[in-house]
Amino acid sequence: MRLDDEQESSHIESQRGSGGGGFQLGGMGGGGGPLGLIFGLVASRFGILGIIGIALVMWLLGGNPASMLGGGSPQAVQPSASGDSAIQNETDRTVAKVLGSTERRWTDLFAAQGQKYPPPTLVFYDRNGMSGCGAAQSAMGPFYCPADQKIYLDTTFFDELASRFGAPGDFGMAYVIAHEVGHHVQTVTGISDKVRAAQQRANEAGANALQVKMELQADCYAGVWAANDKNLLEPGDVEEGMRAAEAIGDDTLQKAAGQRPVPESFTHGTSAQRMEWLRRGLQTGDPAQCDTFAS
Repeated sequence: MRLDDEQESSHIESQRGSGGGGFQLGGMGGGGGPLGLIFGLVASRFGILGIIGIALVMWLLGGNPASMLGGGSPQAVQPSASGDSAIQNETDRTVAKVLGSTERRWTDLFAAQGQKYPPPTLVFYDRNGMSGCGAAQSAMGPFYCPADQKIYLDTTFFDELASRFGAPGDFGMAYVIAHEVGHHVQTVTGISDKVRAAQQRANEAGANALQVKMELQADCYAGVWAANDKNLLEPGDVEEGMRAAEAIGDDTLQKAAGQRPVPESFTHGTSAQRMEWLRRGLQTGDPAQCDTFAS
């Protein structure tokens, strides 16, 4: 990606070194409904490597992944740094530049509809942190918390994405960030609230199906961002994004775990679906074309 001249977001915080909360493996499995149960079963069967693996299924979840891990009530944590002082290395700087790009593009897209875009804040943490949704832990992967409208990220996740799941590259990183921003868009436009209400009325399979639509829409929104900032893209970037989307499809991850894919258990969509909706966003650049709920 061409990020050298891109302006970094100022909506950056860090909890590194702040001791922002803990996480106990024994706390798993009690909360979070059916998804929490799935997480707990994976933890008990596969240990910490299983947790990391299943986190890559759940890292794009636009709800409250922290609640699936237990850890008590959310607690306010003062950031150890903010703005430019929160940036420690080139990976952080890349994240800040991608976030800045999403702010500018979504501001334009909202303005075209006569609306104002309130950007989210991205919080870096190291191993353990605390969000408005509860404990943050690196094994959870990146997630968006609607309670405080912040994205939580331990950047070591990108190493895992590249080494274990064969999806390296800066656009793969950007796709992760842009997807979480997509969940923020769902929150500020009221989509998330409507989906959560519908999930409360649905059975487990129905709730999972709605979650898949949420995740695919966030994939599409990630593509919309990139389509509206094409000057950042270099040859091969789109392919990097497609590899990342393919690597984290529910069917691909279940097969990699030696399991037969069970569509009723999917919460993010198949590899083909994830690639399709990311591609749709890239091709159209139009959020209105991301209505996964009508498809």
